[in-house]
Amino acid sequence: MDESRPDPDRLVERLADEQQRATRARLKIFFGASAGVGKTYAMLLEARERLHAGDHPVVGVVETHGRAETARLLEGLEILPLRSLEYRGVALPEFDLDAALATPSAGRTSRSCSTPGSTCTPR
Repeated sequence: MDESRPDPDRLVERLADEQQRATRARLKIFFGASAGVGKTYAMLLEARERLHAGDHPVVGVVETHGRAETARLLEGLEILPLRSLEYRGVALPEFDLDAALATPSAGRTSRSCSTPGSTCTPR
């Protein structure tokens, strides 16, 4: 066999790996050293860009801090409802992991999580 010719089985494997990587969800984290540096604004700008590109971004938790410009960026984006968690007799709003995993952008039907009080099925 010609050594310069690629192995067809390896090519098929590599193609399958590349296709799998292309369909994986991606997590992007925005870091900021202090309040008011633009993390929320940057995230919402990117969410709007992705929405216009045909993706399905969702907002889990957002605090606009009364900034009208930031609130305007939320228009047209799906905002997940918060769940209520009781702690020492006080109902606290909290990110709803179950709702986030059930969105079309999560791309899965089976879920796994370890959040206390969650309805996810542990693996």
